[in-house]
Amino acid sequence: MRTRTLALAAASGAALLAAATPAPAAEARPASGAVSAAASRAESGAAGRGAAGIQEGSVSAADLLAKVTSCSQISNGKYRTDEETSATVPVCGKNGAVFWKADMDIDCDGQITAACNKNTDPWFQDDTAFHTSGDQPLNAEKLPYVVVPSSSSIWNYSSAGIKGGGVVAVIYNNKVEYAVVGDTGPNKIIGEASYATAKALGIDPDPKTGGAESGVTYILFKNSKVSPIESHSAAVTAGEALAKQFIQNN
Repeated sequence: MRTRTLALAAASGAALLAAATPAPAAEARPASGAVSAAASRAESGAAGRGAAGIQEGSVSAADLLAKVTSCSQISNGKYRTDEETSATVPVCGKNGAVFWKADMDIDCDGQITAACNKNTDPWFQDDTAFHTSGDQPLNAEKLPYVVVPSSSSIWNYSSAGIKGGGVVAVIYNNKVEYAVVGDTGPNKIIGEASYATAKALGIDPDPKTGGAESGVTYILFKNSKVSPIESHSAAVTAGEALAKQFIQNN
């Protein structure tokens, strides 16, 4: 579970870094029951992923973004993107989904890997709020997942039909990446995803200095669940079907 956010700015030509103060720890929330993933399987058409951040599936970023141009706020307040920023990000409701537009901090928590460990990430924790089918923490280096704020008076993700393993379409720079809800974070901060999510979208995944300052859209599909949660191919298949439904129904 992520308990901090990071805002690092590299001063051009000076290599000066300003690191944000770690946020207080937030209690991990358990998954809220098993709900089957989208029943229908769609042709994924998934293109290869990599450092270039090639889009997955056939649903375009433009088509998805066209459905989230306005916000019907469902959160009781707004979230900060980092500890030191003001609260400006609402959670918005749509037919069959919720969404927000924020930054992307890098979550490297979970299984210890070459890219995610205490040496590469000073805030590293060896657990995630939601576990694999074998009851192991998720692998942030390999699995695209998104962090949701821990439940609070601002917003309760489980009450909105969002659960561990739920499908998320993450959009950045005209690319679409399908991920799962994999971890919880501070209850007043929003905008975080795993190392693998960032890398797939062409965002610097370094947990110390990487991330995106803005321009990331997260669309979370209600009452969806990938099984097993660690299967990215299952997330892509379900995500493709859910994205098409989302476009048709909004």
